[in-house]
Amino acid sequence: MTQPPRIPRDWLQPQWPAPAGVRALCTTRAGGVSTGPCASLNLGSHVGDDPSAVQANRQRLQAVVQGATPGARAVFLNQVHGTAVATINPATPDGTEADACVATQPGAVCTIMVADCLPVLLAHGSGAVVGAAHAGWRGLAGTGGVGVLEAVFERFKALVLSDKALAAIKNEANGMLAAHTMAWLGPCIGPTAFEVGAEVREAFCSHHPAALACFVPLGQGKFLADLAGLARLRLRALGVTQIYGNDSTAPWCTVGNASRFFSYRRDQLALGGSGRMAACIWRD
Repeated sequence: MTQPPRIPRDWLQPQWPAPAGVRALCTTRAGGVSTGPCASLNLGSHVGDDPSAVQANRQRLQAVVQGATPGARAVFLNQVHGTAVATINPATPDGTEADACVATQPGAVCTIMVADCLPVLLAHGSGAVVGAAHAGWRGLAGTGGVGVLEAVFERFKALVLSDKALAAIKNEANGMLAAHTMAWLGPCIGPTAFEVGAEVREAFCSHHPAALACFVPLGQGKFLADLAGLARLRLRALGVTQIYGNDSTAPWCTVGNASRFFSYRRDQLALGGSGRMAACIWRD
């Protein structure tokens, strides 16, 4: 009997106390068929890679997902650095425009593509609802202090409180619901590599003064920004305290780990392009 594909050793498997029946992973650049700047497991169809190579790479991811959960399917969004949230099921078409997604149906794989931006995976402690967000600085900052994490948590909360199996917590306060939610942060551009202008700092700090701690001045109106640190602040402000994964240290930096991670900022200028990785979460 043929054994189902296992998660490749180089991929990241979140180390967090996920509830039974919730699965998650994050690909790296290893294990695919793409060449050049997109070598080798590029999952992005919009980066100038050979379409047949992208399809083959996506099939490899789908095989791993389906090996873990028969019938499951990774849904690839059209991400636009915004705050729109899609509720997906296994039949949701690829290309749905959103920068976050949530799911209650088994086999609907919330999938976020990144190459410097931060992927954030969410799971309610009941295992009834999962979600994922694409948190680049624009989406994370949002408008008026409300960004993609706030948006996905609102949708996430609505699904939790509408689930018939969760009647016991329907009347709990938002803070209690958040306390039952866990988040995993994947690899992203790190705080020693992410140089930004004053407008980026202002976009965060004007509404969340605590964000000042995530910016280090470089002079001439430039700053180093801690993207994962900013996400942790936003999650804690929502009441989510179970936060795992990227702690803003060097091993998580996409720019500084060229053999393992794609990085748009590192590779676009030097190589003319960059591939995309994917972070995925789903219910069995």
